[in-house]
Amino acid sequence: MLPEALPPQAQGRPVAADTPGTRGEGSGLADGSRGGPGERVGPAPGPGDPGADQRSEGALTGRQRLLKGVWPPRLTRAQLIVALLLFGLGLGLAIQVRSTNENSVLRGARQEDLVRILDELDSRTQRLQDEKRRLENQRTELENSSDQAEEARKQTLQKEQQLGVLAGTVAAQGPGITITIDDSRGSVESDMLLDTVQELRAAGAEAIQIDAVRVVAGTYFSDSGGAIQIDGRKVTRPYVVKVIGKPEDLEPALNIPGGVVQSLEKEQATVSVRRDKKIVVDALRSAKRPDYARSSSR
Repeated sequence: MLPEALPPQAQGRPVAADTPGTRGEGSGLADGSRGGPGERVGPAPGPGDPGADQRSEGALTGRQRLLKGVWPPRLTRAQLIVALLLFGLGLGLAIQVRSTNENSVLRGARQEDLVRILDELDSRTQRLQDEKRRLENQRTELENSSDQAEEARKQTLQKEQQLGVLAGTVAAQGPGITITIDDSRGSVESDMLLDTVQELRAAGAEAIQIDAVRVVAGTYFSDSGGAIQIDGRKVTRPYVVKVIGKPEDLEPALNIPGGVVQSLEKEQATVSVRRDKKIVVDALRSAKRPDYARSSSR
């Protein structure tokens, strides 16, 4: 066989891209494009090729493209500031709504009731301030007294008198009110008198006496045979209640809407309240010695 009849590869000659038999003119390339005569095929697209990114995004599903667009979040500085402002606005509205709900109870009250509530708060505040000053003065006297033992003895005697008044073992006198409950129909029961005592204590009563019975912390009320008994002792009508305390606080506490006076009047009882500069509470109780309790102070 002659050398000219050999194929070009056997003769050592390079084969051109448009050599007949290998790739025809206008033949398709690997990516579907058509290459012309002598056109070289470029290298495969690398990672930074935008076309490759577009083709990879085209291969994603709709859900994957949505997740890729949402996460991770890309917040600008303006968006962050707007979010903080909206959070602060929402917090302020929540606080305002809560404050409005808390004050809604007093909105339905009448002007007279609001004035009475304010007066009671002012009176209680004044009593607490007076008590604070008194205790501060006692502390100053104990600290500055030349004879602290004598001052301590004096304070002990005063404390004994105060506890005796509260326990009902000593007589007491001072400003207060006298309540007279005329129950001609006998419709007043023991729980009504108990409500009266509790209302007086809440208003600052320091000593209470009903007829000839001293009312203390352990006093109990009961009904027996159509009559009222206090600590087992029968009290008769009309019921006279002597109270030592600040009259400006005690009387309004009884006359509040739906209070003691209105409740007694609904039972056809007549209630009269009189202020006095000097009320004497002289009904006494015997000091009972405890059988088991002992002082723990040393």
